[in-house]
Amino acid sequence: GTFTNAERRINRVRKVMAPRNGYGDWEVTQLLANAMGARWTYTHPAQIMDEIAATTPSFAGVSYERLEEMGSVQWPCDEAHPEGTPLMHVEGFVRGKGRFINTEYVATDERTGPRFPLLLTTGRILSQYNVGAQTRRTANNTWHPEDVLEIHPADAEVRGISTGDLVDLSSRVGSTTLRAMVSERMPAGVVYTTFHHPVTGANVVTTENSDWATNCPEYKVTAVQVGVANARGDAAVAEAREPAETHA
Repeated sequence: GTFTNAERRINRVRKVMAPRNGYGDWEVTQLLANAMGARWTYTHPAQIMDEIAATTPSFAGVSYERLEEMGSVQWPCDEAHPEGTPLMHVEGFVRGKGRFINTEYVATDERTGPRFPLLLTTGRILSQYNVGAQTRRTANNTWHPEDVLEIHPADAEVRGISTGDLVDLSSRVGSTTLRAMVSERMPAGVVYTTFHHPVTGANVVTTENSDWATNCPEYKVTAVQVGVANARGDAAVAEAREPAETHA
């Protein structure tokens, strides 16, 4: 098949091996369509690309033959640009300049204070994907075996925290326990962790606040406190992680 990335680059994708059982994605789609009354008769993905080229002006010059010849091509690829278009909008935008809309800034309701003086932000790491349902089954765990809490040296020092210590991360709505990593990558007053491993339960700590326009949960701004975990917390985390480590 093909894969088109955010650079508008259409790449030819080749299978490593034939499916051990079942069908390719395009074959499954064709079977479903025909079951609903369509009369598709494709025998190769190249025919599907030819149909896309016939109906989509910006793909008019794209074919498997051209992709084999060039390796990849950036759309628009048409009669005027037979080798694709590395740069768009050089002279101007097709529909004129973009229209920007002013939106009112609405500050978060979340606030730090004496009980929760730090701000937690969560994110991803390259070697794991989202909650790790797929990637945790692979050797990627060698690079990222668990979620850790990154904390600035000054914030760690006043709390008696060293890299590798188990710490309690708590907010107004919940708490969890994970290992700390002292890092100058984080600014003072901010801590960071990923959410790829269920045992961490990073999202248990985040609030139910959400953006007024998109309703996107406010995972990036949570007031928290961090402290060295007690012995009971250490044992609970070790017990919870043992099956995952054995499975990996």
